[in-house]
Amino acid sequence: MSVSIKSADEINKMRVAGKLAADVLEIIEPYVVAGVTTNKLNDICHAFILEQDAIPAPLNYKGFPKSICTSVNHTICHGIPNDKALKNGDIINIDITVIKDGYHGDTSKMFEVGKVPKFASRLIEITQQALYLGIQQVKPGAHLGDIGYVIQEHAHAARYSVVREFCGHGIGKQFHEDPQVLHYGQPGTGLKLKEGMIFTIEPMLNQGKRHIKMLADGWTVHTKDRSLSAQWEHTILVTNNGYQVLTARTNETINET
Repeated sequence: MSVSIKSADEINKMRVAGKLAADVLEIIEPYVVAGVTTNKLNDICHAFILEQDAIPAPLNYKGFPKSICTSVNHTICHGIPNDKALKNGDIINIDITVIKDGYHGDTSKMFEVGKVPKFASRLIEITQQALYLGIQQVKPGAHLGDIGYVIQEHAHAARYSVVREFCGHGIGKQFHEDPQVLHYGQPGTGLKLKEGMIFTIEPMLNQGKRHIKMLADGWTVHTKDRSLSAQWEHTILVTNNGYQVLTARTNETINET
């Protein structure tokens, strides 16, 4: 495993890319309503990213056909935008990755469409809490296993399952770099964190069992039992005494160290 330590210049560029990715999630929020298609959401995000002299990283990445990922209800991740309209009660993850000046910013959040059932809102809330708990473990000398452990324990305590087939990842000039950041594990195990590392944490929690079903398009991943799934993601920098969330949104309260 070759994990890069980012220079001060690279970190500054990652901050810019991270803020832009967060901005995309903020500008798209008013459009996430019943009746809109995920293709329309894709087009709005695509145009905004280009206006910022940036590139939507998913477009044509290993053949992915769109500029964002839109994962609705029982879709775990990598949902491809299409012409199906969102309806009242849906939940949707919008996953944004941009390339700005050669560096990537990667983040996602859950949206509720209209009035959603309480059980769906609870899944969204617990998943976001799991992300924040994972982020809070980040500091020099901590281990990746510390992150995965608190995420899985929080999920299991709420009687949710953790998807194991997909994980967080290092990020920088490349979309996906070492290390892999698992959302399950044991404290004190795995890679030891060092100042200057940058990676994503992006837990995916299912209301039912953790097992997945990959669709024939080679991208879209569903829960095998068709239970609801939720995901939140941030890009994290390991600082000299803790962490900085490079993709924090303006309406988010994150206690950084």
